[in-house]
Amino acid sequence: MDTLNRMQAAIRGRWAVAAIFLANGFLTGAWAPQIPVVLTRLDISKFTLGLLILLFGAGAVTAMTWCGHLISRHGSRTVLRWFGLIGSFGLLVVALAPNVPLAAIAMFIFGGSIGGMDVAMNANAVTVERRLSRAIMSSSHGFWSLGGFAGGALGGLAIQNYGHLAHATVVTALAFAVIAVAVRYLIAEDKPPQTSSGVIGHRKFALHGKPLVYLVGLMALMTMISEGAVLDWAALYLQQELGTDLAVAGLAYAAFSAVMAVMRFFGDGVRNRFGAVTTLRVSALVAAAGMLVAGLAPSPWLAISAFALCGFGIANMVPILFSAGGNQEGMSSGTGMSVVTTMGYSGILVAPSAIGFIAEHSSFGPIFVALSGLLVVVFLMAGLAHRAEFAPDAAPAE
Repeated sequence: MDTLNRMQAAIRGRWAVAAIFLANGFLTGAWAPQIPVVLTRLDISKFTLGLLILLFGAGAVTAMTWCGHLISRHGSRTVLRWFGLIGSFGLLVVALAPNVPLAAIAMFIFGGSIGGMDVAMNANAVTVERRLSRAIMSSSHGFWSLGGFAGGALGGLAIQNYGHLAHATVVTALAFAVIAVAVRYLIAEDKPPQTSSGVIGHRKFALHGKPLVYLVGLMALMTMISEGAVLDWAALYLQQELGTDLAVAGLAYAAFSAVMAVMRFFGDGVRNRFGAVTTLRVSALVAAAGMLVAGLAPSPWLAISAFALCGFGIANMVPILFSAGGNQEGMSSGTGMSVVTTMGYSGILVAPSAIGFIAEHSSFGPIFVALSGLLVVVFLMAGLAHRAEFAPDAAPAE
């Protein structure tokens, strides 16, 4: 009976963490249509807006760095409750900021809450995977993509008809309601063993002698650099270098993200069938091929199709790498997840500006070709993600 109750709790926890992925994506997606409003409402330049967005990223990376320490002390369920409930108010705080200094503080807090929530929900998904002895990470990220699509698609219409403050209020209410219900059903990790110095993993960044997690983080970094490049520069590439109009250029990321979202819902079944390492290898090759064709494409429609193929490959790479980071031997899931997510998201936060600088002196085509090389490196390193393979729930590492 205890085993049955434990499994039923894990199944409820699986859908609870999926709901929080959905809410996190919804909050992040709802921020996108608010960006032009910030520009006009605060009467600032694009450069100043860029600095505010950079503060969002700085807040996210800061929280991600500390989140592993907090999860090791308090568990992913408790930390996810904190960041989730606080994070649901982040967009509203930004929408209420009346001037640049307060907007800067609000952006840092918003980014921190979203970043901390991200690490905690991924760590909790790893806990569910261990309890169920099967993958759920890809579909969890699928719910994030679904939430992001809903937040972005509905936000512009809502702001246009009802104003930015009403939009932020409704987003906050919906996100808070979903998170408040979901956190009741989250599952907790088994208690780690005690040592003479306390619970294992209580140090903020206790990774001495564990280089493997950094290599997994490097793979996440290379993967997410590619994802960020498509997000920020694919439309401009099609418009400036392949001569299409803005409406068609926007289809590049739309095709990439739509295919990625769909594939994430199939990813867990594929990973359970063929294994994490094999799935990662094939995905990396497919993504590299898509990026290479996009960089060499002579027409916009071929480039759009190639970006869709790239999304097909990248879709399940990040979930597998996050699972590998959260299952490092001798390390708490929160600590490993903190390292991998921080390194990975740095690719999305830092790489776009570097790519923009290079593109000013070159063109986007060669950059996308070079990025395909990074994905080939991930293919070659795929064996390092073996910790994402599943076996029955193991005892905590000594």
